Amino acid sequence: MPRHLVVGNGKFLINLDQYGCIRDMFYPYVGQLNHVGGYRCHIGCYVDGQFSWLSDPEWNFHLSYLEDSLVTQVTAIHDRLGITLTMNDGIHQRDAIYLKRIEVHNHAYTDREVRIFFHQDLIINETEVGDTAVYYPTNHTIYHYKKDRYFMFNARFDQDGIHQFSTGTKRFHQAEGTFRDAEDGNLSGNPIAQGSVDSVISVKGMVPARSSMFSYYWFSAGPSLEEVKKLDTYVRDSGPGNLLDRVTIYWRRWANKSDRQYADLGPVIEKLFKHSLLIVRTQTDVNGAIIAANDTDIMQFNRDHYSYMWPRDGALVAHAMSMAGYHGMIVPFFHFCAKALAPEGYLHHKYNPDGTVGSSWHPYIHDGKQQLPIQEDETALVLFTLWQDYARNGDIELPQSLYRTLIRRAANFLYTFVEEELQLPKPSYDLWEERYGIFTFTSAAVYGGLSAAANFAKLFGDDKRSIKYQEAAEAIREGMRRHLWNEELGRYVRGLYRRDGGWHQDLTPESSIFALFEFGVFPATDERVQRTMNALRNQLSVKTHVGGIARYYHDYYFQKSSNLEQVPGNPWIICTLWFAKFDIANARSLADLAGPRRTLEWVVEHSMESGMLPEQVDPFNGSPLSVAPLTWSHATFVSTVIEYSQRYEELSKI
Repeated sequence: MPRHLVVGNGKFLINLDQYGCIRDMFYPYVGQLNHVGGYRCHIGCYVDGQFSWLSDPEWNFHLSYLEDSLVTQVTAIHDRLGITLTMNDGIHQRDAIYLKRIEVHNHAYTDREVRIFFHQDLIINETEVGDTAVYYPTNHTIYHYKKDRYFMFNARFDQDGIHQFSTGTKRFHQAEGTFRDAEDGNLSGNPIAQGSVDSVISVKGMVPARSSMFSYYWFSAGPSLEEVKKLDTYVRDSGPGNLLDRVTIYWRRWANKSDRQYADLGPVIEKLFKHSLLIVRTQTDVNGAIIAANDTDIMQFNRDHYSYMWPRDGALVAHAMSMAGYHGMIVPFFHFCAKALAPEGYLHHKYNPDGTVGSSWHPYIHDGKQQLPIQEDETALVLFTLWQDYARNGDIELPQSLYRTLIRRAANFLYTFVEEELQLPKPSYDLWEERYGIFTFTSAAVYGGLSAAANFAKLFGDDKRSIKYQEAAEAIREGMRRHLWNEELGRYVRGLYRRDGGWHQDLTPESSIFALFEFGVFPATDERVQRTMNALRNQLSVKTHVGGIARYYHDYYFQKSSNLEQVPGNPWIICTLWFAKFDIANARSLADLAGPRRTLEWVVEHSMESGMLPEQVDPFNGSPLSVAPLTWSHATFVSTVIEYSQRYEELSKI
């Protein structure tokens, strides 16, 4: 199940499900360590002797965010109980504090006592071994801890604090969890539990007839008891509602920092654009890691997740955020990459948010021969994005600080990692991490990376290196013309693979070939590029009412149909937008922008109710597939909207 709601501040990230319940809690890095691990932290309501968890089917939900903000707006209605809960969730813009406001509306014509129950189901440091949950009478809170991870929970209804509490054992022997203790409307008051534990706190208030009252729930995270106590005191003294209002204001100003023009795109696209900026921010750690996705439900299909930084994804996300004017936000990304660079000058498959190398399925041996287990485009695209950012923002101090540690070392690797007989990059894994060979996408990325390095060398007066890098880039471009074009098909191919001592073209229709123009190898107006993209659009378009464009022909990942003529693969958000980018670049009149505008509208239509963009969508019903939100999807929407708006302005002057 995709994550419907996300709140964060670059240090602390929380995902909520379709019921407004916490399902993931990442601290102290975005994407690393998940102290909830996909389990549900339940919320319950007790009124008139009747109890209901928000996950019960009688509740009806509407999920959204407050306008231009990283504060949620969730409405839950229970007709039989005569209760509406309006919930706002946010994370403090600076500190590791989660805040929740619940407006409890009583539909009855009599005053009624309402009790709200908050369940804490933690697996601290991603293991249930050795956790402790304890009632702390000093400030009337519950806290969970293990080693140097502390989480302190508090709540109030109007001005009254925690009413009852309990701790206990969960998922061990016959114990389901302490949350079951709440279902009679009362908690037993057990003050401590150790091992695999959970806890519940409750608040109560008398809600007047046909009226509303506010309840608040908050918790802090930190390395010590003293730290979480200090943060709890800060919330009490400031008022949780006041802090949540300040969080809302902060993110509205952050999302609207630029006086941006949206051409003729309309309010729904503008809304998703700003929301995408905010979602990308939640997935970006303050130390530089840009995480692909933090939806742990993907672990049901593969015992791993997307909570890593792939340098390629990170670079393309950083590129979009640079285009949007958030240069300062992405500076740590480049420093992260400089530190992560291998001594030989390449970046590994993926990284944990703390900078260590992540898990991988790329071997050091292929067909009995030693190889580098990398995707070379990941190294190249960091250089490409860094130059694009400099060209846009003019911050010369950033590339100068990275010239020796990142730019030259990576460029020297790209320069030497070449198949001499082809003048193309040596084989590596493709951007989808599925196959080994020489690929058009990778070759285009290496061209872009070497060209960027040449530009930086020239910028810093290093003319000899500049000439060397540029000549290498031009050689790769010529190698692409010679070996990756198929005259019979009239288009560029996905790549080359080695078999029986020779090189053979991979003819599979592949959307990532859009890299031909995206990374500057050829202009989008080039005849061969045009023939290629038009052929691929025809072969990869999903021919159901859902529409969209597949990654490549016969895409097996979450495959929904074997009818490849109708569904060559599930439609992906990023791949569909790549073709919109091509159309934008080729537009010669405002009328030519109608197609890209429809594509942007298509993305809005296939976003989730809360504005989250998935990786891909079901080709038959349009529902989200794989992870959501996918950072790359949101970033590609951002860059496409900007390119559209810029092209619209240019064409308006003709």
